[in-house]
Amino acid sequence: MDLGEPPKLPYMAMPEPLALPVPILEVPDAHVPSYKPIVVPPSSLRAPPGVKGKPLEGQQPNKPKPNTPTTPPKAPEVDYVTVPLIDKEVPIPSQEILVTAVSTATVSVAATLTATAVFKHLVSIAKPIIKTAWTKITKKKDSSSSSSSSGPPDS
Repeated sequence: MDLGEPPKLPYMAMPEPLALPVPILEVPDAHVPSYKPIVVPPSSLRAPPGVKGKPLEGQQPNKPKPNTPTTPPKAPEVDYVTVPLIDKEVPIPSQEILVTAVSTATVSVAATLTATAVFKHLVSIAKPIIKTAWTKITKKKDSSSSSSSSGPPDS
């Protein structure tokens, strides 16, 4: 079985790629931070016994101030309770604010539950009344449309 000559496929010559130079990358250099240590004398530093210091002219020696963190001023409407295990003060609202919040929440929950119960009761009462009225209306409409045989019923 001879299949004949192979098919000739189209050939397209592609141009040679451009010769680009190789990029030169420098090796990264790490700059390690450094500092000169500061020598801080202890707050209880005193001259050795028997050594007298000379007074500074026109200046009084500086007294070191204690480094205590300042606490923000406490608001009058906020009370603070110390938690025993972690010895931290935790703010809690004052009694007036707590009473207002609790009473508001109680009233809103009671009103919601009452409104839900009333609505369900009204639906159970109104459902049979609406169903009866609907059947009477549809019966009258059907009887009036069947008595007029002149055309299609009005919708």
